Amino acid sequence: MSRTLRLGGRGSALSRIQAEYAIEALAALKIEVQFIPITTQGDRDRDSSLRLIGGQGVFVRAVEEALLEGEIDIAVHSAKDVPPAIAEGTALAAYLPRADVRDALVSRDNLTLAVLPSGARVGTGSRRRAAQALHLNPDLKVVDIRGNVDTRIERVGRGQYDAVIVAAAALQRLGREASELLPIDLVMPSPGQGALVLQCREEDEDQISRADHRPTSLAVTAERAMLRALGAGCSLPLAALGGVRGGEVVLAGRLLSVDGQERIELQRTGLDPEAVGREVGETLLERGGAALLQQGEP
Repeated sequence: MSRTLRLGGRGSALSRIQAEYAIEALAALKIEVQFIPITTQGDRDRDSSLRLIGGQGVFVRAVEEALLEGEIDIAVHSAKDVPPAIAEGTALAAYLPRADVRDALVSRDNLTLAVLPSGARVGTGSRRRAAQALHLNPDLKVVDIRGNVDTRIERVGRGQYDAVIVAAAALQRLGREASELLPIDLVMPSPGQGALVLQCREEDEDQISRADHRPTSLAVTAERAMLRALGAGCSLPLAALGGVRGGEVVLAGRLLSVDGQERIELQRTGLDPEAVGREVGETLLERGGAALLQQGEP
């Protein structure tokens, strides 16, 4: 790979910043990269609910297609946007060191989630965030919102929303401030949240995998295995957080009803991230998760 490789990603301000992290990681391996911005359906349609146009995976498919068609050599994604199944002939070759996994609240008057008044309009496009917010404060009015992070924050400033919930890592990468960083025990993140992943064609995996950050890879692999075991997409009210402790993979998983009133959660440890993730997913289903996931289907 002595030639300059083409790195594809979304063209938003945040995506370009994320691409810079990928470029730096590859440069450390003496791999030269040129960024190619790609517009996805999710970027073109900013009005429809993500659940109606394909969930978070809508941000991945166009980039993945460019990879398969040879328009780019590597794709960079937010790991939380990548569906459980990826395109045949490709590999998730490397996870970059994980950033802050938490969610963040940006609100008028810097109010926290717990003290937002009854009926406060909280914007999020995520059922996971919505369900956990309602679990903590059932008097909120959670409403769907689309658009990039800056656009969402601007809508709070204009009074269209009282608050929005976004990824803390996104705020930090954009240099924006949060009103509250939501504790993980109260609002558990999405599988893959805070991590960037490099996808490539299978024949290039050995080269790109040298950029892999092993602790992040083990954690997110377990989270994605849980997702597959549940047979669920990224838009449903489920959360996960993996880590490595004492040489073992630790994974916590959580499922909620859409209204946030029911919640099932558990934690497992083991040496194999795939096995740990599968065990958490299957056990959640056995403990009532199947019914909760049916509630969350469109």
